[in-house]
Amino acid sequence: MRIVIAGAGEVGTHLAKLLSGEDQDIILIDEKEDRLSSLDSNFDLLTAVASPTSIKDLKDAGAAKADLFVAVTPDESRNLISCQLAHKLGARKTLARVDNYEYTLPENKEFFTSLGVNSLIYPELLAAKEIVAGTKISWIRQWWEFADGALVMMGVKVRENAEIINTPIYTLGTNLSYHIVAIMRDNETIIPGGSDMIYPGDLVYFMTMKKDISTIRKIAGKQDLPEVRDVIIMGGSRIAVRAAQLLPDNVNLKIIEQDLDRCHWLTERVPSGVMIINGDGRDPNLLISEGIDHTEAFVALTDSSETNILACLAAKRFGVSKTIAEVENIDYITMAEKLDIGFVINKKKIAASHIYQMMLDADVSNVKCLTFASADVAEFNVKEGARVTRGIVKELSLPHGATIGGLIRNNQAILVNGDTQIEPNDHVVVFCLEGMIKKLEKYFN
Repeated sequence: MRIVIAGAGEVGTHLAKLLSGEDQDIILIDEKEDRLSSLDSNFDLLTAVASPTSIKDLKDAGAAKADLFVAVTPDESRNLISCQLAHKLGARKTLARVDNYEYTLPENKEFFTSLGVNSLIYPELLAAKEIVAGTKISWIRQWWEFADGALVMMGVKVRENAEIINTPIYTLGTNLSYHIVAIMRDNETIIPGGSDMIYPGDLVYFMTMKKDISTIRKIAGKQDLPEVRDVIIMGGSRIAVRAAQLLPDNVNLKIIEQDLDRCHWLTERVPSGVMIINGDGRDPNLLISEGIDHTEAFVALTDSSETNILACLAAKRFGVSKTIAEVENIDYITMAEKLDIGFVINKKKIAASHIYQMMLDADVSNVKCLTFASADVAEFNVKEGARVTRGIVKELSLPHGATIGGLIRNNQAILVNGDTQIEPNDHVVVFCLEGMIKKLEKYFN
């Protein structure tokens, strides 16, 4: 598959690195040579100094024969123009990064498709949605819904008080109301079998139904954690604005921002009930005066990963049960987990999940690259005659490192075990180690 990526910034570079290990024909272009110089020798991809809005440069980069053209430069207008040009040249699919929420509305999809832009991605909006999902339930690390929440995946950090630790998974019983699909332990992601055990400190990923969330809370030993009612956000970024707009009305939100002009900018964009505070969110005296000691969630969204991690650590010392840090430096994500930062937002991984989905030949509704675990989750739509329909799950010989967590059939959630028979038109949720989704396509086509 030939993929041309325009823009060697954070998102474009991360995506190129991710895809270069999957035997894809990757070409990364940027107008600044210094952004490309360190990539050629270290990764299996080609680079070219080129303008994404030059017809000649796009032709030279192979956009006319691209299966997927991705424009992720910092400039929304250039991304849209380059996608239109690539489409006219012959690119099969195009995707543009945008900053305008209006463009992403469903009613505008057909309009942009007519222009030659097949898909749009707004990383800040996606990050805000993850923050809102993360604050819904104070005791989870990651949360993802399928079929309007009928089936949910959640990542939970288990402690010494959890009921499910230090015992083989098979002893937990059969016909459970949940499926343990993965365990993150000491930087290793484990797709568990029946003989595997869960230990204190593990990050455990469960697949369950919304009605059984209370069961997960009990067995994970999280009954004593409060629900989120008061939230403080440090940093008045565009993510903060979108999060403020998406948070439910019953949440009391304060945004702390150092820059006074930015504070004025924020007041024009967030709901009227949101309190804007001009100050340094790292100042303990300010935090105390703003009620950090009775705040359930603290979100750090400055442009510094280090500042965000340290601010969340400070918030934890004040007793905040839920902390969320924007960590854009990929190398710091593991450190954030070791320091027990509760929830990490990374725009590069969020964007990569959505872009990766467009690469797949199978019918895939959603793809999510998990922040802490080296794993992906995908929702496959099963086609008539697909390999997964030819026997029960335990007879399918799924590759090592992949497991089916659940499925949606006729809008009903079903947890999957070895005796489950998958049927055409089912929506199947697959959990697998990073980079395996492409290998699983043959089971669903």
